[in-house]
Amino acid sequence: MSKKIILALDTDNLETAHDWVAATKESIAFYKIGLEFFLKFGSTGLLEIKNRHGVELFLDLKLHDIPNTVKAATKSVAFLKPKFLTVHASGGRAMVRSAVDVDPDISITAVTILTSLDSNDVVEVGFAKSPLDTAVGLAKVAVAAGATSIVCSPFEVNAIRAAVGPNIILITPGVRPAGADLGDQKRVMTPQEALAAGANYLVIGRPITEHAKKSLEEMKLVAAQISQSL
Repeated sequence: MSKKIILALDTDNLETAHDWVAATKESIAFYKIGLEFFLKFGSTGLLEIKNRHGVELFLDLKLHDIPNTVKAATKSVAFLKPKFLTVHASGGRAMVRSAVDVDPDISITAVTILTSLDSNDVVEVGFAKSPLDTAVGLAKVAVAAGATSIVCSPFEVNAIRAAVGPNIILITPGVRPAGADLGDQKRVMTPQEALAAGANYLVIGRPITEHAKKSLEEMKLVAAQISQSL
C-alpha cells in the first residue's frame, strides 16, 4: 500500500490519540500533532505517541515570529525529531531560514494560505493578490529560504509544483472524500483530485477519526479504504 495520508490527531485525550494511531498505522504515512494536542500534552505526549507506536510525526505548530524567536522555538522541539515542522511562509525569508538552519534532518514545512480562507478572506486580511498567486509567491520565498516542504490548498498544488520543482514535498489539507462534511474548510478537493494535481501527502482528520465514535474497527477500515483508493 502506498501511504499518502497524514492523519490529524486532533484530540485533547491522550488515550484517544493512542487508540487512533494503533487502529490506523498500517494505512497512515505520518501523524499530525497540532496545537490542541501539543499545548495540552507537550513533548512528553508527543514522545509517548512516537515511541509506543514507532510512527513518524508531522509537528504542526505553524511558528510565526521574529527570526530569533522562531530559531529558539525550533531548537526547543528539535530533540523530538519530527519528520515535518510547520512555520508560516508569511513570516518571510529570514524567519524561514532561521528554522531551516537548526536541524537538516527536520523538513521545515512552510504554510502558505490556510484552507479555511476563501478569496474574500484573503483580501480582508490584507493580501493584495488572489489565494493562488499569494500561495505561489509564499512558496517560492520559503523554498528560496531552504524549506523542503510546503502546505497549500489542493487548488494551488499544480501552480506551486510548477514554481518550485519536483523535489519539494507538497502537503495538502482541505481534502475531503466525496460526500464528507466540509467542516471549517472552504477550498477543498477529494483525495484523488489532490493527488492528481500533484500533492505528495494529504492531511485528513475528521473524515477518518469521526468513525471511531462507532468503533475503532470501523475507523481502521475507513482509513484502509481511503488509502487503498489512492
